[in-house]
Amino acid sequence: MTSTLSDTDRPALTPAFQKIGTARKVRNAVATILVWLSFLIALVPLVWVLYTVIANGIKRIPYSNWWSQDFGSVLSDEVGGGVLHAIIGTLEQGLVCAVIAVPIGLLVAIYLVEYGARSKLAKITTFMVDILSGVPSIVAALFIYALWITTLGLPRSGFAVSLALVLLMIPVVVRSAEEMLQIVPDDLREASYALGVPKWKTIMRVVLPTALSGIISGVMMALARVMGETAPLLVLVGYSAYVNWDLFDHEQASLPLLMNNERATNTMDPGSVGFDRIWGAALTLIIIIALINLLATLISRVVAPKKK
Repeated sequence: MTSTLSDTDRPALTPAFQKIGTARKVRNAVATILVWLSFLIALVPLVWVLYTVIANGIKRIPYSNWWSQDFGSVLSDEVGGGVLHAIIGTLEQGLVCAVIAVPIGLLVAIYLVEYGARSKLAKITTFMVDILSGVPSIVAALFIYALWITTLGLPRSGFAVSLALVLLMIPVVVRSAEEMLQIVPDDLREASYALGVPKWKTIMRVVLPTALSGIISGVMMALARVMGETAPLLVLVGYSAYVNWDLFDHEQASLPLLMNNERATNTMDPGSVGFDRIWGAALTLIIIIALINLLATLISRVVAPKKK
């Protein structure tokens, strides 16, 4: 005996797509307005800083001697000269710092993601990276001063500055590389293992190329941060108005150190020599960091996994 349900006895089915209520639309509109308002509020100081630096520093930038000369041939209050010596010092110190910090930070990140898992060593390493990321730059400078200069008796130099910057750059590289490695799908690793590829080769040939674009961006972000540090420069190296290519001996200028020296030796009245030099050096540093980030973006696009 079978029974059938009439149309009136069948249970009503809830529509898959329901009409959005007015209250929900209002909440969505309010949230959207708040997000955009927060974005604009955060953008105001950034735009204001850029405008101030460009407006005050653009006076010296267009002249070729600003990029090709140093201040060794001019007096502290004399118009002329350039920041070539400071550009060389900034790039040398930043490059040596990156050469040391990037391999260490990348290897630490690979261990934490691929090998460490939840081991005690990985937990200790993560804890130490968190501590190191919160260390003030002056503490890193004093540590290198105590080790490099006081204990080993070596002179103040640009290389000592690079060592202090390494302590500041490593945690940023570790954190950014760790995040990029974690977002690589496990399916790629498992497919490689299924083909009999060893783990180290999987990391080198599959994981790292997939995450390389993000890793490069993180490295450039870390480099941009340390290139603007001033405390290690004040403690570990003296200012020189001449070009010094030797990173291991004598004083060596850099853009942040040049700005500090001009503030100490010249008046900061608008239109004065010291005023123009400080703002010009600040704009030069921003231009260099912007060019480095632009280069990193181009490299990231080239090495990023290609999509059909």
